[in-house]
Amino acid sequence: MLLGKVVGTLTACVVYEGLESVPLLLVQPLDKKEKPTGSPIVAADSTRMAGLDELIYYEGGREAAMTLEETFVPVDASIIGIVDEINLTDGVKI
Repeated sequence: MLLGKVVGTLTACVVYEGLESVPLLLVQPLDKKEKPTGSPIVAADSTRMAGLDELIYYEGGREAAMTLEETFVPVDASIIGIVDEINLTDGVKI
């Protein structure tokens, strides 16, 4: 699983069948210390609860589509859950 932060929402003009009720969010990938890595990506929100500025974890590839109710839809990333806090192995709480 990968760490990210929701930085925006998207509204699709045309929605693929099976994604009608799934929110699409713009997610900034982060490293374990919450530093941005790479460019923002579009992720389907399988939780339907993630909001702007929330820390989330997501999955990419085929596993992303498997988190949705309709599993054979074209998504590259999907939000799996919302992160409450991060505890590193050295005991530092972020």
